[in-house]
Amino acid sequence: MTKFLLSVHVLAAIVAIGPVTVAASMFPAAARLAIADPHDAAARTTLRTLHRICRVYAAVGIVVPVFGLATATSLEVLTDAWLLVSIALTAIAAALLVLRVLPRQATLLAGVDATKAGAAPGRLAAYTGVFNLLWATVTVLMIVRPGSTTGV
Repeated sequence: MTKFLLSVHVLAAIVAIGPVTVAASMFPAAARLAIADPHDAAARTTLRTLHRICRVYAAVGIVVPVFGLATATSLEVLTDAWLLVSIALTAIAAALLVLRVLPRQATLLAGVDATKAGAAPGRLAAYTGVFNLLWATVTVLMIVRPGSTTGV
């Protein structure tokens, strides 16, 4: 059962979190282009698509921590420091996505649709960068697992 839980956890992380990190990273640059030419329908469509990818895959991404916790319980590592740090970083990343990245994307998108810039793409890029660094750190912790008995 542990192998199944771990497989779903890793696949969900790749399929759900990967697209969010890529689409969120692309959004600020695409927003700058759309702001530069607010009459460019293709640029607005790109922004709407990137925002939709972020929203949908963020919702699907809830599978990652759910199966992660199930895997940790199955492996009896729920109290290990590396896992607790990973859980905390995941919670921070999720909060950053929901409270800063997605709302700023929506504001920028609304501003571009109304042919006026709302929020600064630079601030969004910074939040997105921090979000991506948090996920990279969690990924490294999941691979390295300090103090694990795997010998890695």
